[in-house]
Amino acid sequence: MLQVSRSSPVHDVVVIGSGAGGGTVVQALTQMGVKVTLLEAGRMLNPAVDFKEHVWPWQVGHRGAGDDAGHYFGRKDWGYWAAPNCMWEIEGEPYTVAGGSQFQWHRSRILGGRTNHYGRISLRFADYDFKPYSTDGLGTDWPVSYDEIAPYYDKAERFIGICGSKEGIRSAPDGQFLPPPAPRVHEVLVQRAARKLGIPCIPARMAILTRPLNGRPACHYCGQCGRGCVTASNYSSSQVQILPALKTGKLEIISNAFARELITDAGGKVIAVSYVDTRTREERQIRCRIVVVAASACESARLLLNSKSARHPNGLANSSGVVGRYLTDTVGYGISGYIPALEGMPRHNTDGYSGGHIYFPWWGLDWKNKEFPRGYHVEIGGGFGMPQVGSFTGITRRNEGYGESLKQRIMKEYGCMVGFSGRGEMIPNEHSYCEIDRNVVDRFGVPVLRFHFRWSEHELSQARHMHRAFVEVIETMGGRVMGLRNPEREEDGISIPGSIIHELGTVRMGNDPGTSALNKYCQAHEVKNLFVADGAPFVSNPDKNPTLSICAIAWRTSEYLAEEMRKGNV
Repeated sequence: MLQVSRSSPVHDVVVIGSGAGGGTVVQALTQMGVKVTLLEAGRMLNPAVDFKEHVWPWQVGHRGAGDDAGHYFGRKDWGYWAAPNCMWEIEGEPYTVAGGSQFQWHRSRILGGRTNHYGRISLRFADYDFKPYSTDGLGTDWPVSYDEIAPYYDKAERFIGICGSKEGIRSAPDGQFLPPPAPRVHEVLVQRAARKLGIPCIPARMAILTRPLNGRPACHYCGQCGRGCVTASNYSSSQVQILPALKTGKLEIISNAFARELITDAGGKVIAVSYVDTRTREERQIRCRIVVVAASACESARLLLNSKSARHPNGLANSSGVVGRYLTDTVGYGISGYIPALEGMPRHNTDGYSGGHIYFPWWGLDWKNKEFPRGYHVEIGGGFGMPQVGSFTGITRRNEGYGESLKQRIMKEYGCMVGFSGRGEMIPNEHSYCEIDRNVVDRFGVPVLRFHFRWSEHELSQARHMHRAFVEVIETMGGRVMGLRNPEREEDGISIPGSIIHELGTVRMGNDPGTSALNKYCQAHEVKNLFVADGAPFVSNPDKNPTLSICAIAWRTSEYLAEEMRKGNV
C-alpha cells in the first residue's frame, strides 16, 4: 500500500474525468455549495483557440485532407480527427485486443472530453429499457425505474437545452424541449417515404439550442458541430457546466492529471488518488474525503482494476468480479441512397446543425414473432455539407477523369445522397469485456486494458433487418442504394465493436452486491465513499444514445452524494 502524506490537505470531493458524467457532477455539486476538485487527464480547453468550426478548407494545407485534417477539424493533441486512425490511437497510451476479437477505443484528452465534439443526439431511455429482463427474459433489470430517473431527465434537459417535439411515442419518451428546426429538402422526402411505409419520422432530439438559454445564444447553423462550438450553442460539459462552475469559487481543476490508482486505508476506504502529471511524468497524490470516478466506462473500469490492495486483491469495488464485465456498444449499420429527385437543386446553404433534423424512433415495439429481441432507431444524413465532411468526398471517389466532364458529374450528384444509420441495442454477453493486460503498460507505467468482444446473433439479425428497412425506404423515395453491402456477412455489415463510441456497462449497478459493483445511486457496495458517474454503471445499452442518460443519472447521484455528506454517512 502506498503511503499518503498526512500533511497534505483533504479535498472534500475529487472527481476524475470531465465528460458528461464528471461535468454534471461538478455542476450539480458546486450549485449545492460542495467544494469539488476535478482531475482531467488532458489539458485545459480554450474554445476561442481550440475550436475550428469557422475555419474554411482553403485556409489549411491540402484543403484539410490527409495529415492536415487534424488542424482543420480540431487539434492533434486531442487524439481527435488528426492523422488517419488517430482518434483510436493515442501515442504512448496503447490498449490491446484479444485474439479473435475486434474493438476500437476512442479517447479524448482535453477538458470536456468527447462532449466537445460528439453527435449530441439526446434521447431518453423508455420505461421498458430499464426492465429488459422483465420484458423478454434477456439481460438484467436495472435497480431503478424510468419514473425514478424522469425528474433528472427533466433537470438535465432544462439546463442543457434539448430541441425536439412531443409525439407521445412510447419508444421515444417526450421531454422538456426547445422548438425543433424545420426539416430540410431531403428530409421532407424522407418523411414522405416513411409515412407511406408506416414508419414514424419525427424531429430529432438534440442538445443544441434553437433559442437562447442561460446566457448561451441559439445555434447559428454553421453546420460544423463536430469541430466544437465557440458560442456554446451546442452542449459540451466543458463550456456549459465546468467553466461556469469555476465562477462559483467551489471548483479547482487540475489538468494533465492521469489517475493511475485509488489508494485505500486498512478499512478499505478511499483516502487518496494517485495520479501522474503528464507533463513531467511525476507521480503525485491528492487526499480526498469522497471520490467520483467519471473517466468513461472503460477507463473507469481500468482505474478500479488497477487499484489493488490486500483488502481488494481483484481491484477496488470488485469483490463481485463484475468490474470490466458486460461491456457493450451500440449496434451500427448504415447505407446511403442516391435520390434522383434531388438532382438539379439550386446550390444553397443547407441551413441547420450538422446531423439530421429528423429521425426514426423504433417502430416495432408491438411486433409479434420478430427475428431479434430489441429495437433500433435511425439517424438521417444528407444535404450540401462542406466538402471534406459531407457526401462530396464519396462522389469524387466514385467518378474518374478530369476537366469539365468530371466537374459536371460531381456537381450533378452533389446533394443527391441520403444516408441512413441504424443505432440498435446490444444485449450484454459474457464474451464481451475488458481486463488488465499485465504484459503491456502505457508511457506512465500503468497496465493497459485488453478487450474481448463478440456480437451475438441478436445483434447480427438486427443489422440484417436494418439493411432491409433502409433499402425499402430508399426505393420508396425513388432512389437506388449505393455501395450495397451483404448484411449476411458480419464483416460487411455490422459496425466494428467500439466504433459507435457508446461503450457502457463495465461497473454495473444493482441491488445484489454479489452480481453488481454499485448500488442504485452509483455508490460502491463495499466502498461507501466511492461513486461512479459515467456510462460504466449502466445495466443495459438501449437503442438510445447514452449521453443524456449519463447526465441524468449523474445528477441523481450528485444529489444523493450531497445528502449523504450532510448526514455524515460518507
